[in-house]
Amino acid sequence: MGPVDRRPGPWRSVASAAVADVVLAPAKLTRTLRITGVRDDGYHLIDAEMVSVDLTDRLVFEPGDGLTLVGAGPDVPADDRNLVRRALRLAGRTARVEVTKRIPSGAGLGGGSADAAAVLRWAGVTDPLLAASLGADVPFCLVGGRARVTGVGELVDPLPFEARTFTLLTPPLHCATVAVYRAWDDLGGPTADGPNDLEPAALTVEPELARWRDRLGDATGETPVLAGSGSTWFVEGSFPGDGRVVVRTLPASGDG
Repeated sequence: MGPVDRRPGPWRSVASAAVADVVLAPAKLTRTLRITGVRDDGYHLIDAEMVSVDLTDRLVFEPGDGLTLVGAGPDVPADDRNLVRRALRLAGRTARVEVTKRIPSGAGLGGGSADAAAVLRWAGVTDPLLAASLGADVPFCLVGGRARVTGVGELVDPLPFEARTFTLLTPPLHCATVAVYRAWDDLGGPTADGPNDLEPAALTVEPELARWRDRLGDATGETPVLAGSGSTWFVEGSFPGDGRVVVRTLPASGDG
């Protein structure tokens, strides 16, 4: 393991102190997603462009052992199933961690994966292949910035940073990633007209998503795109108001 990076920046709070470390966990936004195949073990192969955005969870690390969740929904476990605990075990570290959640759960924004990646960065673990053992989105969240992501998510090729602004609308709906991929299989593996091949499957799993898509489209005059497996819809540009959240892209964690 390498040394812990204590530089201030978008990934580490300037509030870090000698006793408590504060690490920010940016959400990931999947701008484009193509499914290119299915492995023999059932895992889907993807070709995606992902970016980090400044919607962040906040993790505070102190000496000790334990996990406290602030602002998390009832569907987020605080026991050994939580990715923060699993990431600590993978890194061979212990800490008392308080996670303040801002990234909504089940929204396609990689909240749990972002938290796991924050733990790995805090512990000095930088290997995306090791991160992949925690989940398909963790390698990108570990690298961050803007990247092409292939394989089942474990292959992360950084791309030049682009400063962009997006508006998110997250419905009070939970889209289970496994159910959406299963629906994609059942539909015969459709290719979407838009940039996300999972949209038809997600709309099959949760038809109510269409109403929220149209709500965002009507408010912005833009064509919304589903973030990953959902439930968040997004458009490029700044359109604040009425439950919409405006976010901006972040450079990779090692870029300052």
